[in-house]
Amino acid sequence: MTNRKNIFNDESNLNEEELMKYLSGKSSDEARFAIEQQMADSAFINDGIEGLQQLGSPEKIRALKDQLNKQLQKETTKRTHRKKKRGIADQQWLIVAILAILLLCIAGYLMIHFNTST
Repeated sequence: MTNRKNIFNDESNLNEEELMKYLSGKSSDEARFAIEQQMADSAFINDGIEGLQQLGSPEKIRALKDQLNKQLQKETTKRTHRKKKRGIADQQWLIVAILAILLLCIAGYLMIHFNTST
């Protein structure tokens, strides 16, 4: 899915306008046949269209779609922000830990080297 912030993606053959026409009974016979063919081929599409038919009016469907899109955008933005914030903090501690280990290794090497030569 190229646009994660929109619940209707363009990758499927169904788009919002065709779906609304189908649900309201205003689609052409060719479009109706194509949608029903997709419903027969995919249980996911079939269940989705049946669920939309139960909602009833196109206004309810559009309102629900807008609500889901807003919620999806909010959740993806929150998760992205959280990952970025967590990633920077983890890297700083990792760098400090690596530097401390390197300094201890160098100090240990120098102590062993100078203690054995005297």
